[in-house]
Amino acid sequence: MSIAENVIAVRQRVEAAARRAGRVPSDVTLMAVSKTWPPDHIREAYTAGLRVFGESRVQEFAGKAASLNDLRDVEWHMIGHLQTNKAAKAAELFNTIDSVDSLRLAERLDDTAGKLGKKLPVLLEINGGGEAAKSGLAPQSRELEEILRAAAHFESLEFQGLMTVPPYTDDPEGARPYFRTLRELRDQIAARKFPAVSMEVLSMGMSHDFVVAIEEGSTCVRVGTAIFGERMKT
Repeated sequence: MSIAENVIAVRQRVEAAARRAGRVPSDVTLMAVSKTWPPDHIREAYTAGLRVFGESRVQEFAGKAASLNDLRDVEWHMIGHLQTNKAAKAAELFNTIDSVDSLRLAERLDDTAGKLGKKLPVLLEINGGGEAAKSGLAPQSRELEEILRAAAHFESLEFQGLMTVPPYTDDPEGARPYFRTLRELRDQIAARKFPAVSMEVLSMGMSHDFVVAIEEGSTCVRVGTAIFGERMKT
């Protein structure tokens, strides 16, 4: 199937899952995870109607950004682990950083965004499975609390919600407890009404498990393989 046909199929699944959950399909954003894919594939997805794209490596995206700068109304999201020494370049290249996992990184992004004169939306990445190989804040960690309390002092960051990548299981249902936990954490944070912290975005669910994620309240699903095919080697 072509990328355009894949986009149609994924959209149909997103809409069906949303309706089953009693939700409005338009409340779920479909992000095309374009990491490792060349500009021509991204253009195909754009032509098929997608406008939100996720990349995971600053250097890789920097190498193809110039050839895509004619695309209009596109949101480029940084969804991979971001080292603080690459925060400045990331703030320059991306519209949104979806993987903030430390107070130090938030401080660096705020400083750089301020120098660029831009408001930078961010999501806090939560490592709900406690996996050592994955980045992210522990759900009830001191550092998460510190970031939430410090948010009001950041002049250039807009805290918009949470993101997670659950432990992989062959059965997508295995991800449900982690998605549910993230939704509950989002609700807990929202109820505390931290100044300058919005919890509107719940980014969870990928090609393997996005249907379950939507049923558990995801507002953004990050889909790569189901749109582009098996990931290209880098």
